[in-house]
Amino acid sequence: MAGVSLLHTWRARLASGAERCLPDSLFGRLAMLLAVAVISSHVLALTMLFEMRPDFPPGMPPPGLPLPPHGPPPLELLLDIGVRLSALLLAAWIGARWLSDPVRRLAGAARELGHNIHRPPLPESGTRECREATQVFNRMQQRIRAQLEERDQFVAAVSHDLRTPLTRLALRAESLKDAADRQRFAKDVAEMDTMIRVTLDYLRGAADAEPWVPMDMVSLVESLAHDQQDCGHDVQALTLPPVPPVRAQPTALRRCISNLLDNAVRYGGSARVHLVPAGPMLRVLVHDDGPGIPEAELSRVLQPFYRVEGSRNRHTGGVGLGLAAAHDIARQHGGSLQLRNRPGGGIEAELVLPLG
Repeated sequence: MAGVSLLHTWRARLASGAERCLPDSLFGRLAMLLAVAVISSHVLALTMLFEMRPDFPPGMPPPGLPLPPHGPPPLELLLDIGVRLSALLLAAWIGARWLSDPVRRLAGAARELGHNIHRPPLPESGTRECREATQVFNRMQQRIRAQLEERDQFVAAVSHDLRTPLTRLALRAESLKDAADRQRFAKDVAEMDTMIRVTLDYLRGAADAEPWVPMDMVSLVESLAHDQQDCGHDVQALTLPPVPPVRAQPTALRRCISNLLDNAVRYGGSARVHLVPAGPMLRVLVHDDGPGIPEAELSRVLQPFYRVEGSRNRHTGGVGLGLAAAHDIARQHGGSLQLRNRPGGGIEAELVLPLG
């Protein structure tokens, strides 16, 4: 172990020393690469030209004299051109890969940032221009994370502070003499308390950093279906095939699929769950037999606090955070969530997750 550690240390030192010996800017590295390519091609071409030079017998003209006009080009000239062209093409390919690696890493980090704002910052290495771009990217990520944390803390604090007057309202409602008024007040207080709890759960799920572990999707879906059945709901997990584990945040993914089942039961009265492996991805399909959603509203219902029903009644229209939370969790896991109307009626919610 000590020898391996020493070897890694020497490799790191050699890489660091080689990095310091290289020019610091893109222009300097590109100029050095082209200079090395041109010098190498000339050296190789001249070496081959002298080594393959024919020996003329006595009385014959030396090789330095020009060839007769209209003759074919000498083999040495063709080799010279070929070696130069090959060296320049090889240098161009190596240079393009070398100089595009930092940009490719930056582009990959930008794509990943849309799915996971809490991803680790990029290492600041490479040329001066690449290091400056990486520093700007990392600072942008830090500012976005700070703004999201401030927003979540503000909304969570406001929602939490609402519980104090809500508790007073519940106590005062109990002192009402009229039973009908007391029941109506208690219903409104319970509805507001549910809305605050759901909002806090949504913000807590977006802000908490949960560890990633491999999850058995068959066991997870069957467990959620049994929980729904214990509550008296018509939910079935249909013939779930064995699939590889999914790398996920357990609580978040459980909340995602549970929200899809709750939505199907609330609007369709029942839910059917299928697991369909599709290459490197896993499709989790949740069907219901409800009235469906207008095509223009299918993408909008995934937005926070958006509800299709105009009555704004929580018991029929919900709070508007279940599908939004499921959509956010799917994106955090590198997947997607789509809703579509089934030909026979009802909604099909398709959750796509990467396997492995």
